[in-house]
Amino acid sequence: MANLLTDRAFWVNYWESKKGLAVELPSDYVFHRQLADIINKNKVKNAIELGGFPGYYAVFLKKYFKIDVTLLDYFVHPPVVNELLDKNGLTEKDIHIVETDLFNYVPEQQYDLVLSCGLIEHFNDTADIINRHIAFVKPGGTLFITLPNFKAVNGWFQKNFDKENYDKHNIDSMNPELLKSICEKAGLKEVKAGYFGKFSIWLENESQKSTGVRLFKKLIWLSGKVFTKIIPFESKSLSPYIILEARK
Repeated sequence: MANLLTDRAFWVNYWESKKGLAVELPSDYVFHRQLADIINKNKVKNAIELGGFPGYYAVFLKKYFKIDVTLLDYFVHPPVVNELLDKNGLTEKDIHIVETDLFNYVPEQQYDLVLSCGLIEHFNDTADIINRHIAFVKPGGTLFITLPNFKAVNGWFQKNFDKENYDKHNIDSMNPELLKSICEKAGLKEVKAGYFGKFSIWLENESQKSTGVRLFKKLIWLSGKVFTKIIPFESKSLSPYIILEARK
């Protein structure tokens, strides 16, 4: 388990610290265009979200695309998932849940779409965790991975004002060329990796930060938004996310 930058206790504390997890997901949820393109182009019938508790993307895919979805995570608290489902007009029967350690689990089936959003950066061995994703992808299926870009302004902000959270991330994994090369080495095709989003910064449990930090964060956020509205582009220095997409 040395590959992990986090443990179960970290995730229990992380999720128990969160409030208002059950939200109504909009049709334009983050990465909606990319997911819609994949689903429509490849006629996706089923999908699995890895490491995705409380299951925002599993719920999003079920709600708006009506596909068969599974949520797999090391830690799943059913009441939170059920509240999220209810908030989005779904029931517990609409999502399959597998609570297990990904490192000790052999996929029982493969899927048209395998996705994770904010998972792989919590592991030291990036190639290993990506290959564990690939094991779930059926031939012809799609791998879709997103992760934060802490080599951008957002990373500087995290490092200076939330070092504990920053240290739970493998910064070296936030490299599109590295991600692309891992997939190509694994035999995947149509591999694409790049930066996503014009600008954004965030803090975990922001309400617990000092007033000065929160005001400074708001100032940077507003400045970045204005700048990228005038000069809209995605880049290593400003974009808050990285997207990896490939087919098996």
